[in-house]
Amino acid sequence: MAPAAPRLLLLALLALPSLPPRAAGCPTACRCYSATVECGALRLRVVPPGIPPGTQTLFLQDNTIAHLEPGVLSPLATLRRLYLHNNSLRALESGTFHAQSRLLELALTGNRLRGLRVGAFAGLAQLRALYLAGNQLVQLLDFTFLHLPRLQELHLQENSIELLEDQALAGLSSLALLDLSRNQLGTISHEALQPLASLQVLHLTENPWRCDCALHWLGAWIKEGGQRLLSSRDKMIMCAEPPRLALQSLLDVSGSSLICIPPSVHVEPLEITANLGEDLRVACQASGYPQPLVTWRKMAQPRERQPPGQAQPEGGAPGPGGHGVSDTGSGMLFLTNITLAHAGKYECEASNAGGAARVPFQLLVNLSQQQRLQLAPPPAPAAGTVSHEIVHEAGSMAFRALGLATQTAVAAAIAVLALTALLLAALICRRRRRRKKSPGPGALFVNDYSDGPCTFAQLEELRDERGHEMFVIDRSKPLFAEGPAEKAEVGTPRPAQELPLQPPADYEIRR
Repeated sequence: MAPAAPRLLLLALLALPSLPPRAAGCPTACRCYSATVECGALRLRVVPPGIPPGTQTLFLQDNTIAHLEPGVLSPLATLRRLYLHNNSLRALESGTFHAQSRLLELALTGNRLRGLRVGAFAGLAQLRALYLAGNQLVQLLDFTFLHLPRLQELHLQENSIELLEDQALAGLSSLALLDLSRNQLGTISHEALQPLASLQVLHLTENPWRCDCALHWLGAWIKEGGQRLLSSRDKMIMCAEPPRLALQSLLDVSGSSLICIPPSVHVEPLEITANLGEDLRVACQASGYPQPLVTWRKMAQPRERQPPGQAQPEGGAPGPGGHGVSDTGSGMLFLTNITLAHAGKYECEASNAGGAARVPFQLLVNLSQQQRLQLAPPPAPAAGTVSHEIVHEAGSMAFRALGLATQTAVAAAIAVLALTALLLAALICRRRRRRKKSPGPGALFVNDYSDGPCTFAQLEELRDERGHEMFVIDRSKPLFAEGPAEKAEVGTPRPAQELPLQPPADYEIRR
């Protein structure tokens, strides 16, 4: 019976009910298998946490995701396919997909994207297909798809695109399919399609094309060699404007019928004087075909001295909102709370495919009497009177031509130099006086009588280096002062009672 025990245990394990398979680390309510995660139609508002880092295909379609948080996709570096169609995305931040360098397919169809920022697709160097159909895009700005060098399919149909800038498709050198059908395009420039060197399929149907001189190139391009890019249906590019060409195919319209009327512009009046604090509205009437684009701008002017009632602007002008404002048709210049900075020359420009026209406009600002006096320059001297004040030229080194601070600094420096000179002079005089009082050869202290008696005539007052007073004996002087009579009798013999003079001796001062 012992050998049969392992066999019975194996049969018991096989009889246990099997649990449903579930991959470890799979987000709640999602299905995970192989390298695929399915989280579609789960009413998700955000990307669910816990997606395995090794996921290669991620389904998030048919949810209500409105925003991709920064870094939410960073752990998914191995992702190859990402499906986010039919959500509520309104914008894509720059760098959202910076970690998805291996992504091949990105589906954003059926969201609420109104615009695409430059850098929104940065990092998707390997992307092959991009689906942006069914959004709310109105315009595509320059360099929007610059970071997609290997993109082969770009689906932009069923948006509201009215403007495709000349460099919007720059960088798409590998693009093979471009779908711009069912938008609001009225025209497209030749420059916009020039970067598409590998283009094989182009969809342009169901747009309100305006058949004028700006679209002449497209008809000629299709006839010459562009037919290979268009299907039989796409070749039916129907004109919506002008009315005389409506519902006609662009290929059936002769080149002479694709015309433009250069714009003409009119501003009335050409000069207005406004008061400080007022609001101003100036209309610029423009006509032409297609409808001209109207732009107001402030003109930079050289600095000049003007009367107080006319302010001279410096540099760019505060137009509406501080910059030039574009409008179509009857462009309006709005200025609120007019200040002196608003004064100056303006220009209204109207442009379309046929050319451009400009009209100048002058705005003067009226000042009150009090404001005029505050801004008025100092009165000039009356006629006939001559000012004796010296006028210094610019760059003069005259003292009066210097500023107040400079004059003060120079005066202080001169005073310091004068005081220094006085102190030096006093020191020199003091040293000379000491030299005169210093004892010559044969001088002794008054209390030294080793060489004989002395008289007051030989005493001399002296100060040592420490300032102490003393009397010294100078043996070079006579014992008694000679009178006038004695000086006259130099050769007469002296009386016998007089003391004989000893020969002078040299002594040094002892200290």
